[in-house]
Amino acid sequence: MFRALLSASAVLVLGGCASQLQSSDSLFGLITPYRMEIVQGNVITREQMEKVKVGMSRRQVSDTLGSPLVTDIFHVDRWDYLFTIRRQGAEPQRRSITLVFAGDALKTIDAPELPSEKEFVSSITRQREFATRKLELTEEERKALPKPPARETPAAEPTGPVRTYPPLES
Repeated sequence: MFRALLSASAVLVLGGCASQLQSSDSLFGLITPYRMEIVQGNVITREQMEKVKVGMSRRQVSDTLGSPLVTDIFHVDRWDYLFTIRRQGAEPQRRSITLVFAGDALKTIDAPELPSEKEFVSSITRQREFATRKLELTEEERKALPKPPARETPAAEPTGPVRTYPPLES
């Protein structure tokens, strides 16, 4: 009876932990599990979409944006470019672009407001505070440094057997 009660309470506690982990990124603010970074689809920036114009051929669009993530055999004239990214500690991003063709020519473009390349890179870059360190002394600071002591004896030439090496090419 005691074992059954202990097992049931353990299952309830662990079940509660699982629901706590799903609702937030940490368990009671103490333990943060590793969540794998998931990136799917085509990254399409504002600069890329500005190059795509109505009337372009499928080949030109493919050369500009890459292969679409979704092509449907039932909707041959529709290309869907999807992009999702989910990173720990950042809001998930999702964008969907739909291109519709009439024959071989691009007919319509359905795209949301896209970020520029710089905006996209800054949105996925993890913000870390790095201490900026001074890498070079000014001329005044160099002059203020103490002079190194003069060497009493000049450095001797290395002694030992001289090795000869065969040539690298024959």
